[in-house]
Amino acid sequence: MGGDLEGRLSKYISQKLGAVHHICDMLRLTGGAVNETWRFRIEGVGCNGLYILRLGRSENKEGLPKSVEAQLQIAALGVGVPVARVLWIFDPSDGFGEGYIMDCVRGESIPKKILHEGRFDEVRPTLASQCGEIAAKIHSLKLSDLPKLPSLTFGEQIAYYAEIYDSMDHKIPTFELAIAWLSERSPRAVEPCMVHGDYRNGNFIVNEKGVSTVLDWELAHSGDPMEDLGWFCVNSWRFGNRRLEAGGFGTRYDLFKAYEGSSGKAIDEVCVSVWEALGTFKWGVMCLMLSGSAPSGTIRNVESSAIGRRVSETEIDLLDIIYNRGI
Repeated sequence: MGGDLEGRLSKYISQKLGAVHHICDMLRLTGGAVNETWRFRIEGVGCNGLYILRLGRSENKEGLPKSVEAQLQIAALGVGVPVARVLWIFDPSDGFGEGYIMDCVRGESIPKKILHEGRFDEVRPTLASQCGEIAAKIHSLKLSDLPKLPSLTFGEQIAYYAEIYDSMDHKIPTFELAIAWLSERSPRAVEPCMVHGDYRNGNFIVNEKGVSTVLDWELAHSGDPMEDLGWFCVNSWRFGNRRLEAGGFGTRYDLFKAYEGSSGKAIDEVCVSVWEALGTFKWGVMCLMLSGSAPSGTIRNVESSAIGRRVSETEIDLLDIIYNRGI
């Protein structure tokens, strides 16, 4: 597939640039099980360098169309969010399906490296504050200026993941406790804004100056901005640095203070904790699905099985929030 794709991309980009350009060094990037991401090089007069191709899979029914995802990146760049510049969005007539081409941004996205490698020692203490400021900018986007996004409320998400859980043959008392606990603590209704939907360590590219790009906009929706902050603080996204609640590299205080300073809005920490609990439950259900407990079946591979084993971690995290936060 890579060779055929390379030839078609060469033709497409040459037409866009009005001169012959060659595509080489195509590499399918790992990570992101739902869609295809390729890195490639353009060689030609006036355009040389590395770029990224994002393609949707026809079998993927979850997430936004790639054309909408690209438009959100363009809008986010306009309000100062660090995000890759989008060059071209495919039309149906282009023959690529849903997809777009964007700049390739240098840096590191693997959380373990960001948390432990010496080259990030100086910038690591500032990342939580940077992420708070970036979240505020994302939430400042006006829904009226964006493509129509799905609306997802707290109650709708509980119901959705509870239904998935109920369809499985593996019953977990902690999850049933969490469903009941969450159902009694729905946050008050707020003015909806654009929510990134997967804002966490692992969906950033970081260099020696800090966050250089926010990735994976496919789960964006209209909702409560505190959802992003709660998801950000889920213990699974601390990657072993449990005591540093903001992505494993910073404190809630730094994240929240920066968000409040940038947005001008006060944070209700109890509300964030409830969203964190919902995020933990959601991730637990996703892990359970990957373990093979879903009746529809899932792709069985080593990565899925390894993630599936993490269900027990989410149980511990849920019990910690439920019994130790005083909510």
